[in-house]
Amino acid sequence: MAPLEPWEKVLVDGETFPITAHGTLGCINCHLGENNADKAVAHEGINARPSNDPGSVCASCHPDVSEMYPNSLHAAQTGYWTAIDARNTPADHPALEEMFGNHCESCHTTCGDCHVSQPASVGGGLIEGHVFKATPSLTRNCTACHGSRVGNEYMGKNEGVLADVHFRQGRMKCTDCHTAAEMHGDYASLGLSTDTPADRYDGGQAPICTQCHESVVAGADGVQMHQMHGETLSCQVCHSVSYSSCDGCHVQLSEETGNPYFSTEGTYATFLIGLNPLQSEDRPYKYVPVRHIPVDPTSYSFYTGADMANFATLPTWAYATPHNIQRNTPQNESCESCHGNAAIFLTADKVQESELSANLSVIVEQAPLPIEQLMKPQPADHTYTSAMCLTCHTSGNAEIPQIPESHSTYNPENCSTCHAAP
Repeated sequence: MAPLEPWEKVLVDGETFPITAHGTLGCINCHLGENNADKAVAHEGINARPSNDPGSVCASCHPDVSEMYPNSLHAAQTGYWTAIDARNTPADHPALEEMFGNHCESCHTTCGDCHVSQPASVGGGLIEGHVFKATPSLTRNCTACHGSRVGNEYMGKNEGVLADVHFRQGRMKCTDCHTAAEMHGDYASLGLSTDTPADRYDGGQAPICTQCHESVVAGADGVQMHQMHGETLSCQVCHSVSYSSCDGCHVQLSEETGNPYFSTEGTYATFLIGLNPLQSEDRPYKYVPVRHIPVDPTSYSFYTGADMANFATLPTWAYATPHNIQRNTPQNESCESCHGNAAIFLTADKVQESELSANLSVIVEQAPLPIEQLMKPQPADHTYTSAMCLTCHTSGNAEIPQIPESHSTYNPENCSTCHAAP
């Protein structure tokens, strides 16, 4: 996003802001300083970013949120540390803390970064003359930070890829799915058993597609594939399209200036289906999209002086929920688009040899069998209707195959769709 002009960052709307709830409090109530006409005196002891410590300022009016927010993923950045700690040893922690402070900590988000200004990580600056916005701006707050992957995917900024249907047709904002409870760290209301989840995929799915698409769960939407693959495939397997993957991020300090910087080896488009490394009751799927993340054994070696000791602990092809959902996609055009099509599955030949051990939990040995090998036709002497299939095949015997457990959610009237009548 384009940076604001210096005057735009600090100009308070003298007509609009004073009559708002926050404006009636007066400047020094939040920013300290002195109520004095002399600029130098007025700015003595000023606190330019009072929400850096929400407990000292915001809590006086917003006590519940201020108490929860320090444990939220946006504030605590726990997701970073979960991955960093898993791949490294406690002995490396002092060096990694220095690295984190130089390169990662700027993504820490305050109340003001979402509700009154652009995030500090993109240069800051008041959004609407210091007027507080209950709902953050999609472009000037959310994707100001989450732009390179989420924002570009959602708004269709990747060449040749349509914007997410929820944005393109529904004009939905981030906050239509990602609620205030999630952002503020009210994880109890989301059904999590912890004050601070390990990362954004810890616990139940929030948001979850079926909050809006309830008929999919009930099997009442008339889409046969939803009945057949509902718990085998995540929604994104069928409804996502090409998304960004990255390689080789390295962090270090500039020899010339001493300033921290990072570099990556490449960003490229992928769509690959892998095994679900987070399979649980909340995420029962066998297959999910996976995205290559830019971690490398030497990503932090400038600080630690060594490769990551436990690099293979986590996959480098990670569970992904791309924000570019489409109703119709190349892989849901037909059964054959997936069955027998190894090109869209993360098979071992698509993984760098040095990363094979890290990705054993997500590599697919082979694509699902071609559809003609799965859909055995009914015997020639069958003259029964689909509704009669359960009569014989529920229990089965030596001559009659029993309906497999994977078919438990299918409607009997759909049997002949796959198992053609003679």
